[in-house]
Amino acid sequence: MPKDAPVDPRGPRFSAWMTTVVLAIVLLTGWWRLLAAQTVLFAMCAFISLKLNPWGHVYRFAVQPRLTPTTEREEAAPLRFAQGVGFVFALIGTLGYATGLTALGTVATSLALVAALLNAAFGLCLGCEVYLLLRRYAPALARPQ
Repeated sequence: MPKDAPVDPRGPRFSAWMTTVVLAIVLLTGWWRLLAAQTVLFAMCAFISLKLNPWGHVYRFAVQPRLTPTTEREEAAPLRFAQGVGFVFALIGTLGYATGLTALGTVATSLALVAALLNAAFGLCLGCEVYLLLRRYAPALARPQ
């Protein structure tokens, strides 16, 4: 997995707001193809690079220039791990909706929505917290060799 540079923490929060909107639309409509697109986005950010996130581009080019500059940076590894967690829940949700297991799709999507909303509204990244716990209690699993 390539290493991404540290990021402005406001960017992931902006992306979390956009993800919240996407997941809310999926829950309201059951539109599994939109959830499949979000699943692909999670996968690209988790397994390739955060730079592939289109919401990150919107933030960098349309939002960030209008904000007061900050020197605060956040490591990318916890964010990528969180994207991987989002990928798992979105994949389960997509499979649930696509195969007619609507309850499974709804539950998995709801859990992803709660995580995205907590990140967006309060800056609490659940996947990031799990990553940090793994690094603390299972360092061999969390650190690439």
